[in-house]
Amino acid sequence: MKKIAIWAGLWVVSLTSFAQTTGPVSPSSGGSKYDPLALFHPLFNMQPGNDYRTGSGAPGPRYWQNRADYQINVSLDDQQNTIAGEVTIAYKNNSPESLPFLWLQLDQNAFSDTSRAAKTTPVTGGRFGNLDFAGGLTITSVTAEQGKGKFAGAPYTITDTRMQIRLAESVKPGGEVRVKVAYSFKIPEYGSDRMGQLKRKDGVIYEIAQWYPRMCVYDDIEGWNVLPYLGAGEFYLEYGDYEYNVTVPWDHIVAGSGELLNPNDVLTGEQIKRLAQARQSDKTVIIRGKDEVTNADTRPKKSGTLTWKFRCLNTRDVAWASSRAFVWDAARMNLPSGKPSLAQSVYPAESATNDSWGRSTEYVKGCIEFYSKYLYEFSYPVATNVAGIVGGMEYPGIVFCDHKDKRDALWGVTDHEFGHNWFPMIVGSNERKFPWMDEGFNTFINTLSTANFNNGEYNRERGTMHDIAPALFSPTEPVMTIPDVQQPRALGILAYYKPGMGLKLLRESVLGPERFDFAFRNYMNRWAFKHPTPYDFFRSMEDGAGEDLGWFWRGFFYETWKLDQGVKEVKYVDGSAGKGSLISIENLEKLAMPVTIEVTESNGKKGRVTLPIEVWQRGGTWTLRYDSTSPLKTVVVDPDEKLPDVNSKNNTWRSEAQ
Repeated sequence: MKKIAIWAGLWVVSLTSFAQTTGPVSPSSGGSKYDPLALFHPLFNMQPGNDYRTGSGAPGPRYWQNRADYQINVSLDDQQNTIAGEVTIAYKNNSPESLPFLWLQLDQNAFSDTSRAAKTTPVTGGRFGNLDFAGGLTITSVTAEQGKGKFAGAPYTITDTRMQIRLAESVKPGGEVRVKVAYSFKIPEYGSDRMGQLKRKDGVIYEIAQWYPRMCVYDDIEGWNVLPYLGAGEFYLEYGDYEYNVTVPWDHIVAGSGELLNPNDVLTGEQIKRLAQARQSDKTVIIRGKDEVTNADTRPKKSGTLTWKFRCLNTRDVAWASSRAFVWDAARMNLPSGKPSLAQSVYPAESATNDSWGRSTEYVKGCIEFYSKYLYEFSYPVATNVAGIVGGMEYPGIVFCDHKDKRDALWGVTDHEFGHNWFPMIVGSNERKFPWMDEGFNTFINTLSTANFNNGEYNRERGTMHDIAPALFSPTEPVMTIPDVQQPRALGILAYYKPGMGLKLLRESVLGPERFDFAFRNYMNRWAFKHPTPYDFFRSMEDGAGEDLGWFWRGFFYETWKLDQGVKEVKYVDGSAGKGSLISIENLEKLAMPVTIEVTESNGKKGRVTLPIEVWQRGGTWTLRYDSTSPLKTVVVDPDEKLPDVNSKNNTWRSEAQ
């Protein structure tokens, strides 16, 4: 979903040797809230693994997930603004249980004025709300085919955004059932900032998503996952292969997830030639220019309709966009394996400027090439950025971004939405319950991509961790809160900002980049095209990095605990600074972090000491010995402001002699 603006900076920790002595373990006289027995609770992260999900965080030897393959045929009526067609789903039951019924998601029903989404939308509206639109799916038939029989009518019941199909025979373990649903719906003008229509001078841009009945996930955690679609919570979907055909008016250009199968039917010879040039070019190639948009010769026929055919393999969803107003450009992406892949953008003529969508394909290429090297190779043949009414939304191989965005705003939203092709498109977490596992992870990797793009063209620092700490800890709910339960104003922090900065802390201040990156890639490779839980992530990171991080997960993700570390006092050994200094630091809030201390002596010498998290295991104060040669001038905890300390005032001790 759309990127929440965040600060990101890169820094290097300077390590120096240090000596230490044991300090007192009782709470400080300042009234510390810190309790090491809570932060380092031995049973917090000790849920046992099993044959499905191991204690190491890896999929177990008996891990399974079901599969759904789709064939979809629909038509777009641009006079009535409707979609109509049918979907056939081949559903494979890989679970060890027989399934007497199936659950499908009918996401379009959220856009009905009688839906739960509508009834839970405040009267003032909201980004994900729905008011005064009589949308939703019209289901005209539901049939099922089991074994080698024929499709026959299947009883079903619809409850808001879910449909239960009751089967004549249970689908046994290893068995398969095919269901066919005929349906139609009216396209909302603004569908929870995830789909909709945008009127431009040359035509309407249709961004089409949540456009077919989709299988709910049946997993080893809770069986059928049937939380209703209310708007804020996104999606949890099975993987499979898709073939879909979209019939549109003759003068439309269609962009969709996956590979276009019939370019000779829907493109002109010149457009096919230009696409071939783009596939060999690192520079953007115009496929249809803004001066060609209204030219009928840019279409292979001049009346009726055209059917665009697409295929997308091993994916959890597909989406598409269609318009007669599209300018279209493309360029080659250079992936680590050398596999061919194309970056492209479609946008209206009004957005075709060099400070706006004229650079979109450059942005697509830049971020996807980076993530393919850092994490896992991009898995689709085409990556398409669509300019429309949607402010920012991700789908496999295609994203919807705001047609008005320019410069760093367009880079930021493009980078963020395509980052989602790794989380959750490749690593298929449950967005409906754990948005931080895709939004937060994506927010984190965006900081790295932005620093990398075009020599840091848009990598502007907006403050330090001390500056952002008040916002980071402002919500009263923890990160581990279902998005539909969170207060709307807190979603940006709890789903994006706080978990994103949490991974940044883990990388830069706890594990270090090399250990973090290895463990993070380890998690990515283990769970690519699978369904991890938060525990699988936590365990994989600990397994790959070789650290017990239960204190971090609890304090930062499960609780609302804050961080406040400071200098308590400074003394000298035997009263002589030349014999060494005894520096006492304290932890005053419930969260703790490793410590960096910078010491400046009166003779001008500077030194740094780093202390691991373990200094806080026995209490809220710690005393270390520093080998000083003259009286100390200043002692500063967290001198680079890399930790989200809510109270900077006690971070610095100054000699009274100054």
